[in-house]
Amino acid sequence: MTDQAQPPSARKTELLEAAYAFALANGLADLSLRPLSAAIGTSPRVLLYLFGSKEGLIRALLARARQDELRMLDELRRQHPQADLPSATLEVWRWLSDPGHRNLLKVWIEGYARSLVEPDGPWRDFGRQTVGDWLDVLALYQPPRRRSTAAGLTERTAALSLLRGALLDLLASGDRDRTTAALQMGLRRDRAALATAGTTSKPI
Repeated sequence: MTDQAQPPSARKTELLEAAYAFALANGLADLSLRPLSAAIGTSPRVLLYLFGSKEGLIRALLARARQDELRMLDELRRQHPQADLPSATLEVWRWLSDPGHRNLLKVWIEGYARSLVEPDGPWRDFGRQTVGDWLDVLALYQPPRRRSTAAGLTERTAALSLLRGALLDLLASGDRDRTTAALQMGLRRDRAALATAGTTSKPI
């Protein structure tokens, strides 16, 4: 078994979780190993040894954030297995707009934005991967014959665009009522379009 194939050590996992908690509270943009290591009870040398570089640590932290994203989406799927696309989008928004998730969402947005302006850095592919994650889950709330069509992809892309736009506004303004009302208006329009297409309210 190669070193790359070996599971992470308990110490590496422990420090990753501690570093992740630090990143949620402080962000990733100005992450510095010295204050991070002091806050989590280790040293820059140990972090470099375990993660290879600062960039390696950032990649590990982004992967950890993506785990939380996928866990949330899986929980949504289990709790609302028969929802249609607009209803599922609203359930996602209820989770995203929860103030208790604000720090995690800021890390997601930060990773997404940095992946656009630093495509060769440790943020590489984070934005593309998260878009794919969300579109894959939203597809599960479309009728099977619809999800594989170009129109189906457009519908879930529109839902994702509503979520992302409302989320950016919410994080910037803190106005949950206004952004929720705007998202609901967009979903009503989507539902009307789906009804016109004859695909609304059909179970998965």
